[in-house]
Amino acid sequence: MGMTMAEKVLAGHSGLNCVTPGQIVMACVDRVRINDGFGKLLERNLDELGVKRLWDADRIILPIEHQVPPSTIGDAEDYAACRRLAKRYGLRFFYDIGRHGICHVLFVEEGFARPGELVAATDSHTCTYGALNCAARGIGPDDLMYAIIYGKLWFKVPESIKIIIDGRLPDGVYSKDIVLYLAGKYGSDMARYCSIEFAGSTVRDMSLEARLTISNMGIELGAKFALFEADDKVIDYLKSRTDETFHPVISDPDAKFKEVIEVNAGELEPYVACPHDLSNSKPLLEVFGTKIDQAFLGSCTNCRIEDLRVAASILRGRRIADHARLIVNPASMNIYRQAMREGLFEIFMDAGAIIDGPTCGPCAGGGKGVLASGERCISTTNRNFCGRMGSPKSEVYLASPATVAASAISGSIADPRAYLQV
Repeated sequence: MGMTMAEKVLAGHSGLNCVTPGQIVMACVDRVRINDGFGKLLERNLDELGVKRLWDADRIILPIEHQVPPSTIGDAEDYAACRRLAKRYGLRFFYDIGRHGICHVLFVEEGFARPGELVAATDSHTCTYGALNCAARGIGPDDLMYAIIYGKLWFKVPESIKIIIDGRLPDGVYSKDIVLYLAGKYGSDMARYCSIEFAGSTVRDMSLEARLTISNMGIELGAKFALFEADDKVIDYLKSRTDETFHPVISDPDAKFKEVIEVNAGELEPYVACPHDLSNSKPLLEVFGTKIDQAFLGSCTNCRIEDLRVAASILRGRRIADHARLIVNPASMNIYRQAMREGLFEIFMDAGAIIDGPTCGPCAGGGKGVLASGERCISTTNRNFCGRMGSPKSEVYLASPATVAASAISGSIADPRAYLQV
């Protein structure tokens, strides 16, 4: 019987020849990443259990990145605990403030996400690594404890959904718009406890950065994994980042899918997710002109160099609206440096934006850039839950970097296509 990508990864890591949806397996993980917000909790739990040695100090990654520099005592205490844990257990891959950037971007840039591997981490957007054919999922603190002590974890084998996207994306439409379209049409729980496989000519033509945006938001569609095949773009990217061998997986021709969805990319248009759920995504023209107070270019979803270039191409020679503000958070130090070399920061600053360091920033609702009561933000982030970016009486709209940049100029939700044509 044929298997899907997810089934192959879970079977191989469980020492089994075959697995089926619904089956519970105990699988060995290749790497585990710790969320910096669990520092104090993890330290206390390890102390209470008397754990002297972790599973593999070379396969546990711990970056400090969510709110840096820390803006609350609570964050500072968690980060201090992370430093103590890294020293106590000899964690080789510990990244302190300023050493890299947002965890999901770091994980990819450092070559930790590899085809055919299995990764667990205490952050729901761990599914990002599926863009590199890596089965990765978020876990809670209890599962984290087990994984870092024993190097394995239980998994329920998910059903799989295949989404085939064919055709050329129109100008002004990006991979973010694809996810928002899917959420708007099928709901933000369309893939609840399923693995999604993305395929088709549109996907093959996409850059790795564009694929990362889609896989990052797999969890926003309910998915446990969000997987792409490992083509030459993936292989070439990893060759400069790791010398270790890896084994890509593809679905068998007779693999069974719960559902197959076909999307005509040529018919898509810019989309915006309206408050307070991704399933409330609509064609941009339905919310065109909605006043905004803040625009945010950042997060693990859409602030790679490709995203910054798109935004800069719209902002060049223009100013943001007098009543609006624009915050830019490049996703890593590598991206930060590249943006400086290319002169993108000067474009953003000339437009009236403020640029902060690589951090999650406003996305997680802490630190800098939180919203006041009654304010609206249009953002490149992945969630717009009530209170996600500040006051529960604020509103968050999600869109592509192009739409966010155009809206910052207009001071209201604007169509990027109008700016690209000038």
